[in-house]
Amino acid sequence: MKRELTCIVCPIGCSLTAEIENGKVVSVTGNTCPKGKAYAESECVNPMRVVTTTVKTVNGEPVPVKTDRAIPKDKVFEAMKLINKVRIQLPISVGDVIIEDVFGSNIVAVKNVGGENIE
Repeated sequence: MKRELTCIVCPIGCSLTAEIENGKVVSVTGNTCPKGKAYAESECVNPMRVVTTTVKTVNGEPVPVKTDRAIPKDKVFEAMKLINKVRIQLPISVGDVIIEDVFGSNIVAVKNVGGENIE
């Protein structure tokens, strides 16, 4: 089986072709660097994504957050359900952990919000 992909690791956006046999990538063509090969192998066997979204404060103000590492692509919607239930108190600083261990990643703040000297 062949799968056509566009590499997203760098701005070049190589057109990749991955050949898959018995659930394993046996060859990758079209990449101009080793990162493209690694991307195709991961995307075909175990796709992962960093989730970037917002959580609400108790007063309704949104705070931008993201996973601190990629999570399995098939868990993104479950992660969003968990994130959407959360309401946080201000102030929040960049790097504050909002939710621990969401499919192997922490949800962290990516912006300082609230407080006298923050923002």
